[in-house]
Amino acid sequence: MRKHIKHILLIVIVLQVSLSFSQRKKNDTINTGVIDVVKPYTPSISDAFKVKEVPSTEEDQAIKKKEIKYNIFSFPVASTFTPAKGKAATVEKAKPVKLFDNYATLGVGSYTTILGEVYLNHAISRTESVGGYFSHHSSAGGIEGVQFDDNFSNTKLNANYASQFRDLAWNVQAGFQHQLYNWYGVPQSQIARAQADGIDTDHAFFNVHFGGDISFEDTYINSGSFFFRRFSDNQGSGENRFVAKAKIDIPVNREEISTNFKIDYLGGTFDRGYFTNAELSYGNFIIGASPSYQLKQDDLTVNLGVSINFLNDRESGDNTLYVYPNVTATYRLVNDVLIAFGGIQGGLVQNTYHAFASENPFVSPTLLIAPTDTQYNAHIGLKGKLSSNMSYSVNGLYKADRNRALFRNNDIIVFPQGEAYSYGNSYGIVYDDVDTFGIAGELNVDVNRNFTLGVKAEYFSYNTDNEAEAWNLPDIQGSLFLDYQIDEHWFAGANLIYTGERKDRFFLNDGFTITSPITVTLDSFFDANAHVGYHINDQISVYAKANNIANNEYQRWQNFPVQGIQFLAGATFKFDF
Repeated sequence: MRKHIKHILLIVIVLQVSLSFSQRKKNDTINTGVIDVVKPYTPSISDAFKVKEVPSTEEDQAIKKKEIKYNIFSFPVASTFTPAKGKAATVEKAKPVKLFDNYATLGVGSYTTILGEVYLNHAISRTESVGGYFSHHSSAGGIEGVQFDDNFSNTKLNANYASQFRDLAWNVQAGFQHQLYNWYGVPQSQIARAQADGIDTDHAFFNVHFGGDISFEDTYINSGSFFFRRFSDNQGSGENRFVAKAKIDIPVNREEISTNFKIDYLGGTFDRGYFTNAELSYGNFIIGASPSYQLKQDDLTVNLGVSINFLNDRESGDNTLYVYPNVTATYRLVNDVLIAFGGIQGGLVQNTYHAFASENPFVSPTLLIAPTDTQYNAHIGLKGKLSSNMSYSVNGLYKADRNRALFRNNDIIVFPQGEAYSYGNSYGIVYDDVDTFGIAGELNVDVNRNFTLGVKAEYFSYNTDNEAEAWNLPDIQGSLFLDYQIDEHWFAGANLIYTGERKDRFFLNDGFTITSPITVTLDSFFDANAHVGYHINDQISVYAKANNIANNEYQRWQNFPVQGIQFLAGATFKFDF
């Protein structure tokens, strides 16, 4: 306050002095006259000083802030509150499923059916393991209306050894198979003659094979394999096949061309032909190379390639070079929801006696064996997911096969006494150029981990050059399957197979009567199968199956009806050793 008063007094004094000087100036009188300048005026600048923005005063010490000291006096407060300790939430853990390396199953059923399997696998060390497989499926037959033996059996035995290291893995395996079927499909017009001739309708197949494969890491040679099979029957037939394959990445201008190489040798003989007693021999040697290059850009993936095959027909000595396109592409239109795919491919198919007998066990041991030239197989379609647990696929195809193999019912030739398979109760092979148009759709639903459902349907239209029909090729095929794990113990499943109409031929030339070839239409059929089972514990399960539930003794092949409804019950045991 005293400081402010001093400032006010100072201002008043300055104003008073200024006012007095101003009044005095008005009263001064300047005399006129001549002024003599003695010396020129020389101005000079006196030293300046900077006024401090915050001047210090004598009062600064008086207004200096005093240091304030705080003292906190703490004392305990009595409290009865005790907070509870936090506990982590517990999540119920599913009981871990115990996995076993080995299992054995055995079942028996109607038609004196026996079904058994044993699978073994044992780890010798961290890098080595051995395994084996045995299976047997047989039935005593008993199809209603069949006048000849219709029993069958199929027995397999396989052993393998595998070794795996950081940079390579390899394995070898060998096996044996024995199959027995009967040419029981004698047409009604020939039953009496066949019984009088006392034909022996059994046809047994023998299969011995061995092979191996090897794969590499971080090398240009990706993998390699070889396979040898000796296939024969009880009618004097024999076939040898050797296949060697390799996959190599070939570097070209900082790019890699993935190339598959193949060597395929086939040679075999039949004791006689269907219309002659002369021995039939066949043999084909194929060398193939299939280079391809993959292009990726955003959602588009394209595989550009070509397949080159050299064929040597050992019987005729002819050499032929085949070149096929090998182009496929996929494009993600909407992530995983809508994916477009397509391509055009071709190849040379090595037909074998073993492959024909596996598809149709009622073939005669008098076949003509030749490869099929698939000039191109063009296909286009869409696939994707409708939801997180539902996937679909629709596609169409157009395929051109040259020299395609077709199963056709053999002619009836029994004069004076034919072979056991010449009464119209066996199948032969005819070749024709066949163009195929097809459309297909598939839907798979995983409702949850315990329930899956799948549906598939296909439609085909065929065009042949020489044959009247595309013999025994169905126009429609469909299937439905489901698997349901009901609870921890119960499980069930079912599958339904539909096969559309097929065309076959009937021709009679028994030495007395010769008929014109007749085209026969085989009816379409459903084959419904179901099973249910119960897990007694982690190791033991029991099950029951029902096949051909509709009890429809349909004919998959002309004059060869199948067994009616079949029941089978058995048990499975899983174990380690």
